Amino acid sequence: MTSSTPDSDGGVVSVRTAADPPRIRFGGVDILRALAVLTVVYSHISYFLVDDLGTPWWLIDVVTLVFVEHGGLNHHLSFVGVAFFMILTGLVATASVVRNSPRAFLVGRAARLLPVFWLSVLAAIVLVRLGVNGMFSQTVGISNAEAAMSFVLGGFFVRPEVVVLGVTWTLVVQGVFYVYAVCMRRVLASRPVLVPVVGAAVCWLILLYTDLVPYEYTIPMVDKVAATLPTVFLGQIVYLAFARLASWRALLLAGLAQFAVIRYATTVDAFHVGQQGHLWTVLVLVVAVVLVAPTDTAFGRSRVIHWLATRSYTIYLVHTLVLYRIYSLVEPHLGATVAVLVFALITGVLSDLVYRYVETPAARWIARHWSGHPRTPAPTANEPTSSDPTSGPQAS
Repeated sequence: MTSSTPDSDGGVVSVRTAADPPRIRFGGVDILRALAVLTVVYSHISYFLVDDLGTPWWLIDVVTLVFVEHGGLNHHLSFVGVAFFMILTGLVATASVVRNSPRAFLVGRAARLLPVFWLSVLAAIVLVRLGVNGMFSQTVGISNAEAAMSFVLGGFFVRPEVVVLGVTWTLVVQGVFYVYAVCMRRVLASRPVLVPVVGAAVCWLILLYTDLVPYEYTIPMVDKVAATLPTVFLGQIVYLAFARLASWRALLLAGLAQFAVIRYATTVDAFHVGQQGHLWTVLVLVVAVVLVAPTDTAFGRSRVIHWLATRSYTIYLVHTLVLYRIYSLVEPHLGATVAVLVFALITGVLSDLVYRYVETPAARWIARHWSGHPRTPAPTANEPTSSDPTSGPQAS
């Protein structure tokens, strides 16, 4: 159903209040997913070459000049991919959590995320124990108990952190959002704008606690989750705006609350990468999502964009497993550009194989047997992100 509210000019604005939200087709989301995953991969290449190896590369010089120095985005574009994927998570998941039962929603998310996550963590553990890769934390090697914790993201919450695959930290953020959305499901159906507002307040309180108590009484990963969740809520607010489920004034206030939390997070260094460019980066990406998500173009339906979008989650998990070793083997003989191209080719092949033979069949099997619904929606990549490979999961 809908209700009417007067606008500032005395007219009437129709605002939806239905518990069953409207189905909105976001034809441009695949473009955003493709751009996000390319940015994630670029940021890790940039960190590795510039911060770890101290070597120049022409593409990094161009991107830094155009997008960082003149565009104002953050260094290495490190938060661009993270924020893009988080905004898209809030955008595409908000309607689903109301439309489906809690069980169906959570099982659908688990079916989508867990099989490739577990496979990637297993591969990371094997590569570390074989001496092929190093850890994404200050620890050296990984014990059996620490390996077991990695399969449930437990290594991010111990001190010192034990992280075998740094990019998985964003799954913590997504998991918290999914559980929070399910817990607030009734509120989301009746007073949807309260969900991101309450979420912002909770995140602000967590960051305030971190700011006031000694470091030894905090958990850095909790701070980072509280700092990152507002970008997910911004995606949720964008969906509420497109669906007309709240007035523009309420949505504007909810959005400003998220930016206030992000601003506070930078002052207490909850992102653990400094303060440069975060607010502006998020604002630019929100505008990009608003402009691109509802479009339906031939470019957005092209094979390349579709391939990158559907494989984006797998690429996100796989690429740091092979980046550093491949580059180190190829670059001394063929140069940086060829080394990056070889890395991209191998990552693409591995990601395609994992998508075809692990992600898709496993997601369908889990959804079919555990969701409680006979139909099994095909998985599409819409969430995860990445972290900084040079300093573990602390940077992004």
